[in-house]
Amino acid sequence: MASRKGKRWTQRARELSADSYALYLAARDPRVPWYAKLLAGAVAVYAVSPIDLIPDFIPVLGLLDDLVIVPLGITLVLKMIPSEVMNEHRQTARARFSQGIPRRWVGAVIIIFIWVLLLWLVGRSF
Repeated sequence: MASRKGKRWTQRARELSADSYALYLAARDPRVPWYAKLLAGAVAVYAVSPIDLIPDFIPVLGLLDDLVIVPLGITLVLKMIPSEVMNEHRQTARARFSQGIPRRWVGAVIIIFIWVLLLWLVGRSF
């Protein structure tokens, strides 16, 4: 039974990764409104980024972004994007994931920049 649950969790994680990548693709589609593009890009980059705004080693809050913020962001964006456009990008994402997980370092650079900016602002205030 435990292995069945583990496989289910693994499958769900892959689907979430593919959906995040589909949102990234949708953010570049001219049929998607600009405000949805902006939010989709931010959520997709944050979801695939190896670095979190709230580090995972912080108790409770560290997992909050992974368990709450990203899924809420995805849900909000999905309501903004036309369903036929999203279905098209889901198919593309699944096809690319079947060949291996695509990696984007832009998200990591953005998150690192935000952390450096926050540290600089805190340092300046002291």
